[in-house]
Amino acid sequence: MKRFDQINMIPFIDIMLVLLAIVLTTASFVSTGLIEVDLPKAGEVSEAPRNEKPVEISIDAENQLYFAKEKLLIDELGTRLDPLPKDQFIVLRVDKVAVFEHFIALLDELKSRKFTNLSIQTEQGAER
Repeated sequence: MKRFDQINMIPFIDIMLVLLAIVLTTASFVSTGLIEVDLPKAGEVSEAPRNEKPVEISIDAENQLYFAKEKLLIDELGTRLDPLPKDQFIVLRVDKVAVFEHFIALLDELKSRKFTNLSIQTEQGAER
């Protein structure tokens, strides 16, 4: 009878490669943003137009304002908005615990510059 002094590692490697392939094909690599924002929930969520590259403006839980992932003050936002066309698609991402006053200040800044193509990003599912 033949002795088994060694373990054949090839079947284990094959199984690990198959598991890796399954994980990589089922994992979602779509990132909603690099800035940590706990979005509020809404009953209906609409998709952004696919043909436009939106400008993202975020307010996080610490009430920090970000324009295209760059941290800035509300007073500096106007200089970033002025070169943009008035029909630029803008996505607003505001954390649900952010102070509402900061959101209103952001909307006032956008309204004063006549931006109309705005979208507020939320998560699917009504919060109760």
